[in-house]
Amino acid sequence: MPLRDDWLSVAELIRRLDRAIPPASCDAEIVLIDDCSVQECSQDDLRGEYSVVRKIQVLRLRRNLGHQRAIAIGLAYIQKTTNCDAVLVMDADGEDTPQGVVDLLQAYSENNGTKAIFAKRSRRSESFVFRSFYHVYRFLHQGLTGISVRVGNFSIIPSRYLNTLVAMSELWNHYAAALFRSKLPFTMIPIPRGTRIAGTSRMNFIALVSHGLSAISVFGDVVGVRMLIASLLGSLLAALGIVLVIFIRLFTERAIPGWATYATGTLVIIMIQSVSIATSFTFFMLSNRTNLGFLPLRDYSFFVESVMDIPSHE
Repeated sequence: MPLRDDWLSVAELIRRLDRAIPPASCDAEIVLIDDCSVQECSQDDLRGEYSVVRKIQVLRLRRNLGHQRAIAIGLAYIQKTTNCDAVLVMDADGEDTPQGVVDLLQAYSENNGTKAIFAKRSRRSESFVFRSFYHVYRFLHQGLTGISVRVGNFSIIPSRYLNTLVAMSELWNHYAAALFRSKLPFTMIPIPRGTRIAGTSRMNFIALVSHGLSAISVFGDVVGVRMLIASLLGSLLAALGIVLVIFIRLFTERAIPGWATYATGTLVIIMIQSVSIATSFTFFMLSNRTNLGFLPLRDYSFFVESVMDIPSHE
């Protein structure tokens, strides 16, 4: 669970999780990724008499990175230090519900632990404006990447998936998009979104746009190829338009005086811009193929300031 100053919410969420998960189904260790909170973590708030939760760890980061990069660091830390069967990723504010966790665990068991299970939001609790922009984002994401957006972070994955994910630089930008990009098998189940336990969300419009662009950036080469094709088609259509204008001007009587000059000039500008865009995308894609970037498996420890263990007591 990544969090920043949501200590009251996460303490209550852990208690609800422990009550909701059947004791016979699993033992749980919780890793809280403290994304450089201003408020200090109180061990007394998190400690309790749990039946399912065996241990709580608080991984404090040296600087605020945002929840996607906090998740990347948490997954790399778990892959390096923890022996487990599966990893469940969720928010710490209560919008990912304990009942949703039970549903994910059940679906994971039904699939014999062979697939990642993502929560597909069957109901959203946000405002009308947010939902409107979210639909616009989904349309753009589908057009640019060819993949429909239906999930967030709420998911459970087999632990062996970590070996692949932590070696992907794309994980640094967006967890779910990186898993889709990895081509590891996954499925989705409908789970309604809950409401925050305490406090208010710090996610504003700018942060949401940045989050959406991070998801699209994971498919940068796909977006680049699509934009390259669109630019080349645009330049081709502009060239055909120029030929058509010249033909009308020389072989017909339909041309209005001065029309051919303006039309040809406009089409030449469009063609030059399309070729320039296509060239830019080509160099962008070629440069990205030689740039490894941030590798979670190798670089995550740079951002970990401390690890605090909070044992539970039965």
